[in-house]
Amino acid sequence: MKIDRMELFQVPPRWLFLKITTDSGIVGWGEPVVEGRAATVQTAVEEMSDYLLGKDPARIEDIWQVLYRGGFYRGGPVLSSAISGIDQALWDIKGKHLGVPVHELLGGAVREKVRVYSWIGGDKPENIAEAAKERVAAGYTALKMNATEEMEWIDSAAKVQRAAERLAAAREAVGYDVGIGIDFHGRVHRAMAKALMKELEPLKPLFIEEPVLPENNDALVELARHTTIPIATGERMFTRWAFKEVLKNGVVDIVQPDLSHTGGIWEARKIAAMAEAFDVAVAPHCPLGPITLASSLQLDFCTPNAFIQEQSLEIHYHQGSTALLDYLVDPAVFRYQDGFVDRLTGPGLGIEIDEAKVRAAAQIGHQWHNPVWRNVDGSVAEW
Repeated sequence: MKIDRMELFQVPPRWLFLKITTDSGIVGWGEPVVEGRAATVQTAVEEMSDYLLGKDPARIEDIWQVLYRGGFYRGGPVLSSAISGIDQALWDIKGKHLGVPVHELLGGAVREKVRVYSWIGGDKPENIAEAAKERVAAGYTALKMNATEEMEWIDSAAKVQRAAERLAAAREAVGYDVGIGIDFHGRVHRAMAKALMKELEPLKPLFIEEPVLPENNDALVELARHTTIPIATGERMFTRWAFKEVLKNGVVDIVQPDLSHTGGIWEARKIAAMAEAFDVAVAPHCPLGPITLASSLQLDFCTPNAFIQEQSLEIHYHQGSTALLDYLVDPAVFRYQDGFVDRLTGPGLGIEIDEAKVRAAAQIGHQWHNPVWRNVDGSVAEW
């Protein structure tokens, strides 16, 4: 079996899908994308196709090593995301060829269902209590919300207080049986992260996500001393080498590799195994499409320290669209019940992509870019 064709599709709301077809007719799907840089990643995949065409798709490790180490310059969001989507598609092909889901090829299932969480509150959080009640009524047992709007390097006590009041409102609405993750989104600088963590701690968040930007991960050493809240990070960290230092330093409690950015399914499984050795949990980052979610779930079902899964249904980036389910032949594969999704049992990634819808959507395409925020003085703020 050889790789015969590779096709890429930019589809709304902000995704890039990859279809790899073999000479035997087996098709694998991947999702290689950097949000806001889809065309750039598409070019990287097209460059990598020069090597891939004609190769045996079963040699996933060897292909990964060549794509990563075969170039003098390696890593980073674009190249790692390109490899990620290719890796997903190759595992999809291997699973379909052997007639088993990917998690069966990675040691077999360790659970029958995995907990999922839902986003509330939007990019600049508001109407938190009402949204929390709605999601819990829909069956979710865990939620995530942004902590705050844009924040300056040193910001006002009022902004810190508003963040605490929002979480307090959510707690009052749904109680303490519901987990509530708080995403700092890398938009908070170290000094304000300390202040926010102190105010939020009595309200017992499930975790604090990306309290500082990954380039400032050295600050996590200090932040970890200031709180008992579990600290999570990793969505903007690429390959196992980026996770090595935070694990060695003991400053994170949850790693969040994104399977469309960090190197794919197999690389994320290696990161998860590293984390397990340091007694650290895994919660794959996934505000993306159905292929990334299916890949993440395949990881969750064979990974002992995976404890919860992000998913993009009703996420604020996709207002007015079911998005996550739009490109599936059978949307019921992601049926959430009592806050969990059942183990995927279909071959490969366990989903069937509606190719006709993908091709039609690719005619529309997208030009999604994240917003550029500014502080009141006109300086650029982190989004």
